[in-house]
Amino acid sequence: MTVLSVAKLSKTFVGQRVLADVDMELTAGEVHGLIGQNGSGKSTLIKVLAGYYSPDPGGVVQVDGQVLTQGSPAASEASGLRFVHQDLGLVDSLNVVENLALGTGYATTRLGLIKWSRERRDAQAALGRLGHDIDVTRPVGRLPMASRTAVAVARALSSRNGEPKVVVLDEPTANLPAHETQLLFELVGRVSAMGVAVVFVSHRLDEVISACSRVSVLRDGALVACREIRGTTAADLVELMIGQRIDRYDTPPARSAEVGAAKLVVEGLSTGTIHGISFDVGAGEIVGIAGITGSGREEVAPAIFGGLSRGGTVSVSGRPVPQQRPDRSIAAGIGFVPAERHTNAVFPDAAVRENISLVNLPALAPRGLIRTRREQAEVRGWLRKMDVRPPDPERMIATLSGGNQQKVILARWLRQNPQVLILDEPTQGVDVGAKAEIHALVDAAAGAGAAVLVASTESEELARLCDRVLVLRNGRTAVWLEGSPVSATAITAATLDDGFELAGTESAGTEPGRLTIRPMGNP
Repeated sequence: MTVLSVAKLSKTFVGQRVLADVDMELTAGEVHGLIGQNGSGKSTLIKVLAGYYSPDPGGVVQVDGQVLTQGSPAASEASGLRFVHQDLGLVDSLNVVENLALGTGYATTRLGLIKWSRERRDAQAALGRLGHDIDVTRPVGRLPMASRTAVAVARALSSRNGEPKVVVLDEPTANLPAHETQLLFELVGRVSAMGVAVVFVSHRLDEVISACSRVSVLRDGALVACREIRGTTAADLVELMIGQRIDRYDTPPARSAEVGAAKLVVEGLSTGTIHGISFDVGAGEIVGIAGITGSGREEVAPAIFGGLSRGGTVSVSGRPVPQQRPDRSIAAGIGFVPAERHTNAVFPDAAVRENISLVNLPALAPRGLIRTRREQAEVRGWLRKMDVRPPDPERMIATLSGGNQQKVILARWLRQNPQVLILDEPTQGVDVGAKAEIHALVDAAAGAGAAVLVASTESEELARLCDRVLVLRNGRTAVWLEGSPVSATAITAATLDDGFELAGTESAGTEPGRLTIRPMGNP
């Protein structure tokens, strides 16, 4: 029986069509994979189903035969659509019972008193149906990730706001340790056995193949395939996602650079997700970090800079850099552009001048007072050099476009002439023109002798910038891609497919025009 039917669903933002006539059907109890590269339209489709976005006219969504009122989260909930997002939406300080009641409320007496005994019994029963025996009075922040996921799924399956028909699991294993992934699969099986359809959204293709009976593939906003999992390989799915066979590689022009001695040396780097990776970056070299969400890619840059607790050692030009000391990292010559510009880099209520000069104010205040004219003159020079528009030092940075804000943050660090420049998602949220300008600035920094480390979810960006790319999976080094050229297709295939390899390319040679792949090792 069909429980979800999507027909001709489209969504356009400011003239850009991000979903194009998507059709999809799910049957009761089915586990259906939804995959695609970043920007393929997965998130937009989910937000339309959740009522967060209203689709373009003409699209129809039916749940259990009833037409869904579009653009209404309440209508989506009432129809039986449920969503468990990657961050789970739990409050760590609240216990399991309290988290299950978020959005649904408690059972109460006629006097309005909460029936705590009943709530605890119901919570234990809900989790028991999912195969989990959890102390429901324990704060969820103290639970293992698999148990936390179970709490989020149990909340989604609550019938207080109507019977659930479809549960969308968005990257459910992204934050799970490898040994807890099987528990998630068992949980999905139990949900399916209840007759609830599951949409399983993941970048991990081996998990999609293991958990799902069918899979839909989005590319550039369009549904390019819906097929049975049986007989489908990870390589088949990669080809559908990318749009070409994985043994065909683009050949972007190689960046000419003289690589000097190692300036950044990382040995045994470990965090909550990363398990003992090691690499180095030479003077004038650009090294990329690739990997799907949850692979550890997103923790490498902040761990090195000091924004995240880490194990292992980091050194710059032979000098060790202590952990969780951004000030010491700056003193050692490291510059860092974080992924979350708005929350971790920009001071929105300050002027462009202040956002650029704040890293090294003592240089502008030799006797304790800032020399404003000198500061303004220096900032104007950087605004011209970075082509920031408008080039006004006193303009509030919040009024600039995303691309111009990012160039201001780059200027903040480039004026320090850093030995090491670490860029985390350097062109996230900027337009095509600004992206090209930022890439040119990164090239120039490497050309001036900086060791540059770029972590990015965009394979095209890494291919454009990097001499070598380290691909992470499950917190560990999966492969190194190096030689000439490192293509976007190779990077994407390596991040998605655990069995990724090319016959005859595993040698350490650097034959001109040959891509070298070194599996499971550090340089």
